[in-house]
Amino acid sequence: MNNNARQTPADAPRSPARIIVEQRGSGVGWVTGLALVLLVAIAAYFVIVENTNDQLRTDAIGSAAKQVGDSAERAGAAAERAVDPAK
Repeated sequence: MNNNARQTPADAPRSPARIIVEQRGSGVGWVTGLALVLLVAIAAYFVIVENTNDQLRTDAIGSAAKQVGDSAERAGAAAERAVDPAK
C-alpha cells in the first residue's frame, strides 16, 4: 500500500457536522402590540371627543337657561310696569 497516494473524498477525514439553527420571530408580537396601541389610541380619541361634546352641550344648555332667565326677568318687569306705570 502506498502511503503517498492521494486520499479520495470518501477516505478523507471528516470534521464534525455543525448544525446551525437560526431562531427568528414571526413578527406576530410586533403586529399584536401595534394593533393594541392603535386600539387604545382610537378608544382615547372617542373618549376625548365624547367629553368635548358633553361640555359643548352643557355650555349650550347653560346659555339657553340664562337667556330664558333674562327673558323672564324682562317679562316680569314689563308686567310690573303694566300694573304700576310709575315704576
